[in-house]
Amino acid sequence: MVKIDLITGFLGSGKTTFIKKYAKYLIDQGLNIGILENDFGAVNVDMMLLQDIAGEKCTLEMVAGGCDKDCHRRRFRTKLIAMGMCGYDRVLIEPSGIFDMDEFFDALHESPLDRWYEIGNVITVVDAMLEENLSEDAEFILASEVANAGIVLLSKAQEAAETDIERTKAHLNKAMESVHCDRRFEKEIFAKDWNKLSDADFKKIQSAGYVGADYEKKDIAEEDAFQSLYFMNLTIPVEKLEEKVKQIFNDKECGNIFRIKGFMQTKPDQWEYQIQCRILMQHKVIYVMCEENRKMAQEMGFAVANDVNEALEMAIKEKGKDAHISIIPDGVSVMVKKLEN
Repeated sequence: MVKIDLITGFLGSGKTTFIKKYAKYLIDQGLNIGILENDFGAVNVDMMLLQDIAGEKCTLEMVAGGCDKDCHRRRFRTKLIAMGMCGYDRVLIEPSGIFDMDEFFDALHESPLDRWYEIGNVITVVDAMLEENLSEDAEFILASEVANAGIVLLSKAQEAAETDIERTKAHLNKAMESVHCDRRFEKEIFAKDWNKLSDADFKKIQSAGYVGADYEKKDIAEEDAFQSLYFMNLTIPVEKLEEKVKQIFNDKECGNIFRIKGFMQTKPDQWEYQIQCRILMQHKVIYVMCEENRKMAQEMGFAVANDVNEALEMAIKEKGKDAHISIIPDGVSVMVKKLEN
């Protein structure tokens, strides 16, 4: 069976940074690993941040959001089934910072995943200087993410004072109490500068396991507790962006902004548009996507459909019933190669 680790943690805690270090350790041990970025957002920034570790021994996969929760769960399960056939020694999952932990455990107890995967670790990353005043929903999400952890890694521990770390420990135990969980943290909390992690440290993390703790579930919807806004192909100077970010954080009418992250092109680079133009000059591309993203795709020159059946009907109408049609699951996360006869 393939060992599978869940690296979870609240928004901005440092999950992706840790995964880069943990993945490098596993690769150096000779393991063939797969990393699944499981995000509710329509743009998976964290997967872009992990590109430099992808290679022969490390494959990156993703499940992107943009649809309802049930659709997202089906995509998550389908992706795990596909990854179960790839011969990995270990699979790492980085979910959204507002992930429902039940989704992970429920999926792995369903057939055929229960025959292919074995839960290795639940590793929870928490900021060593955890914000004290979280909303009620945020407190529950924090509690649910640490309740089953085999180990809790404090990020930026080298920047925190001992009083900060003790305050964070107390906060975590208070969060356990708020969801009526009997668990309390002490030895499970690991505070060390990640740049100084030794092989012995990684071995401890790799064998941390998980805890089957019970807690009171709060019925919240991620989209109600937190909203994600994303912008693509945004044309704005870097200096102007920095100015706007400061304004957004300081403007109370914008709400409680938790973080802003992403990539911005600082130099002119047109190769992406050139490739897109070459494709569209020779082929009609049909995207299966949700209503909220359709306008953007249409403006870029793509056709859109609600589901695969509608896309097939459009393709057959365009090319005839004897045409060769390619269906690419997961869109941009798949590299397409033409097979020679």
